[in-house]
Amino acid sequence: MKSGKSRVLLAVCIALLGIFAAAAAFAAGPNIGVLIYKYDDTYISTVRNALNKAFEGKAEITMQDGKGDQATQNDQLDVMISKGLDGIIVNMVDAQAAAGVVEKIKATGTPVVFFNREPDLNVLKTYDKAIFVGTNAADAGKMQGDIIKNLWDSNPGFDLNKDGQFQYVMFKGEPDNPEAIARTEFSVKQAEANGVKLAQIGETFVCNWDTALAQTAMESALAANEGKIELVIANNDSMAMGAIAALSNIGYNVEGGSKLIPVIGVDATDQAIDAIGKGIMSGTVKQDGEAMGNAVAAITLNMVAGKAPLDGTPYAYDDSGIAVRIPYSPYVK
Repeated sequence: MKSGKSRVLLAVCIALLGIFAAAAAFAAGPNIGVLIYKYDDTYISTVRNALNKAFEGKAEITMQDGKGDQATQNDQLDVMISKGLDGIIVNMVDAQAAAGVVEKIKATGTPVVFFNREPDLNVLKTYDKAIFVGTNAADAGKMQGDIIKNLWDSNPGFDLNKDGQFQYVMFKGEPDNPEAIARTEFSVKQAEANGVKLAQIGETFVCNWDTALAQTAMESALAANEGKIELVIANNDSMAMGAIAALSNIGYNVEGGSKLIPVIGVDATDQAIDAIGKGIMSGTVKQDGEAMGNAVAAITLNMVAGKAPLDGTPYAYDDSGIAVRIPYSPYVK
């Protein structure tokens, strides 16, 4: 009889220990996985830093670098799912691969917040615990177009051949990326809507948001068209800095120098802000990484706590009903 009572008592103790352990884990905060498309992206680094700061003392996070490879990110997701995390945050390597990612996470019932690299929102709508936090990509392009208008009006000397047109080269982030497509399209459309005539020189350089690739492409463009290029439009600051490096190597866009080709980017990275301050870059559009990180963290914490995603936050959905947009702002000297 004593043996039976002992076994019951032992079972009760084990159950209580399990409850206490679960309570302790809950008190320590939820466990959240964060999948990043590429750590060495300058803008994404600002979002990563913001996420780490926003989750401090509120959640345990596991962050993984996809290194720009979707297969790697898929494997990282599988590991995270196997750990039974409370929530998952995804910065897709390839936004077009989101359907498979959503399907895997949906099968577990785990809340997921996608950010920055926008999947097809119809894919996200197949899962009621999926949210997107990003920007309105067209706005960045439009603000670049407004900066182009101001440059054209403020300095007639930028029209080197005096033909009444801005001859430009374009640097695009990725071929099928919605942000890259919108920035490329609307920067030109907005400038032309503002009354500036633009003429593209050569092909659109697809440089995967990368400084070194953009520098190489700009060197090629200058070798064929030096003296003809009057403007550089880049989808992000990293590519803008690559273009500036190529220009500076042949005496343009040097601090204190007399020869300047206007270069415009997006992100307002520290390097770009410094370049604008030195007068070797003409403008950028601020994509607020800290604001995006804070929004992603707040929404994720709500979802893992079983609350409405936007409960107690200053955010609102756009017309899709599942996306939150962080606004851009222009940045010039």
